Amino acid sequence: MAAVGRASTVAAPPGNYPSVEHQRAEEDDGQNLWSSILSEVTTRSGSKLPTGKNVLVLGETGAGKTTLMAKLQGVEDYMKGKGLEYMYFNVLDEDIDDHTRCNAWVLDGDLYHKGLQKFAVSQDNLADSMIVLVVDMSRPWLAVDSLQKWASVIREHIDKLRIVPETRREMEQTLIRHFQEYTEPGPAGTASPHRRAPPSSETDDDGVVLPLGDNTLTHNLGVPMMVVCTKCDAISTLEKEHDYRDEHFDFIQSHIRHFCLQYGAALLYTSVKEDKNLDLLYKYIIHRLYGFLFDVPAQVVEKDSVFIPSGWDNEKKIAILYENFQTLKINDNFEDIIVKPPLRKLVQEKDLGAEEDQVFLAKLQTLLTKNPPAAAGRPTDPSNRGASGSPRASNRSATANVNSVMPMHSGGQTSEGVLANFFNSLLSKKQGAGANENGNNSAGTTLKKSGSKSGLSDQQAELDGMGNQSDQDPSSPTSTNMTHMEAEDS
Repeated sequence: MAAVGRASTVAAPPGNYPSVEHQRAEEDDGQNLWSSILSEVTTRSGSKLPTGKNVLVLGETGAGKTTLMAKLQGVEDYMKGKGLEYMYFNVLDEDIDDHTRCNAWVLDGDLYHKGLQKFAVSQDNLADSMIVLVVDMSRPWLAVDSLQKWASVIREHIDKLRIVPETRREMEQTLIRHFQEYTEPGPAGTASPHRRAPPSSETDDDGVVLPLGDNTLTHNLGVPMMVVCTKCDAISTLEKEHDYRDEHFDFIQSHIRHFCLQYGAALLYTSVKEDKNLDLLYKYIIHRLYGFLFDVPAQVVEKDSVFIPSGWDNEKKIAILYENFQTLKINDNFEDIIVKPPLRKLVQEKDLGAEEDQVFLAKLQTLLTKNPPAAAGRPTDPSNRGASGSPRASNRSATANVNSVMPMHSGGQTSEGVLANFFNSLLSKKQGAGANENGNNSAGTTLKKSGSKSGLSDQQAELDGMGNQSDQDPSSPTSTNMTHMEAEDS
C-alpha cells in the first residue's frame, strides 16, 4: 500500500499516458468482462442439447416401423434391413442455435431377434431412452395381442438389466409425477419447438397432485412409452369392404387406451400415406426426451387422427366411447368382435392373345394327323342312332347314292335309304318329264300308283316325309307309311 501511495504522488510523465489508478480500473473492468463471458458460456453449456438419447421401436412385421422412422429422418429412399436397424433424426433448438441427433433403433418383427435389444437399450442409457410400440391399423384384429406381446418383450429386457433398485424407483416416480402433473395446454401453439427452463432442484411441497386412478401405471417401466397406430388411412377401407362401423373403431380405441393407461403411454394415430400426425410424433418425442415445450391438446374427435398425451386420459374419459355402442357391449372379448375377415380369392385375369390363323391351322392339322376322326359307318339297326334321333350323314356323295341305290324292303329301310330314294325319285320324275306319253317310264307309273295328282305335289310329300322322320320314331305309323310309299316307288 505504501508503494501505491508513493506512486500516486509522482507527477505524470509528459504526454497523454493514463495514470496508475486508471490502468487498474481498466484491469478491473476487463476482469469483470471476462467473468461475465465465462459465466454466460457456462450457462449456455448447461443448456446445450444432450446427446445419447434413444428411441426403440417395436412392432409386428409389416407394421411400418422403418417407414415411420425414415419419415422423421427425412429420407425418401431407404432399404429395410433385418434384425436391428439403426437410424437417426435431427433435433434442433432454435433458442440456442444448437442441434443434435436422436438415435432410433428398429427391432425386427420376428421374436428371434429380440436379444438384439441390448445394443439399443442398456443399463447405461435406460434413463435416456423411450419405447415406441407400433400397431398396424390395417390389421386391427392384431392390435391388442401385438401390444401385449411387445410390451412383455421390453419389460423382460429391462428386468434383465439389473438396474439399481434406488435408481429404478426414482425413474418410476419421475414417470408418475409426469403423469400426475400433466396440464391441458392452451389453444395457441408455437410455430417451432423451444426448450423449457431447466427444472428447479427445489420441490414444491405445497403442490397438490391427485392420486392415480384405477388401472393406471400398473405396469411402470420407468421409461416413457408411446403407442403409434400406423396406416390409419385403411379405416375407410375397413368400412367399405368389411362393414366396420364407428362403434367398432371406438371399441378398438377403448382397448388400446386401457393398455396405454396401464403403462402410462401416449397414443397417436398416424398415416405416412396421407402425411398425417408425423410432425406431431416428432414434437412429442423430443418433448419427452429433451424437455421441449409441448402445447398440443388431446384429439379424440376424428377416429383416424387420435392423439392422447400421457397424463390426459382416465377411465371416465374412456367410458365416453361406450355411449356410442349399439350392438356391442363393454365386456365383449376383443377377439370375438374384431375378427380377421375371411380371405377372398382374387381371380387374376390374364390377357390371352389370339394366334395367327396359319399357326392355329397348322396346330389343328398336327392334331388331326395324330388323332384321325373315326370313319362314319352306316348302321342297319335303328337302335344304334344317337339320342337326338337325327339321321347320320352318309360318307358318300349324292351322285354315288343315286347311282348305287337299290330297292329295299320296309323292314330294312334306313335314313340313308330314304335319302337315296328321294334323289332317285327326283331323277325319275325329271326323266319322266321328257319322255313320250306311251307310259314306258317307271316314274310315271309310280306316280299313278301313288295316287298323286301331279309330280310337284309328290315331291312336296316326299320332302315333308323326310322332315318329319327326324322327329319321329322309326316304329311310328308315319315312318311306316313313308316306308310303304318308298317301296311302291321302287
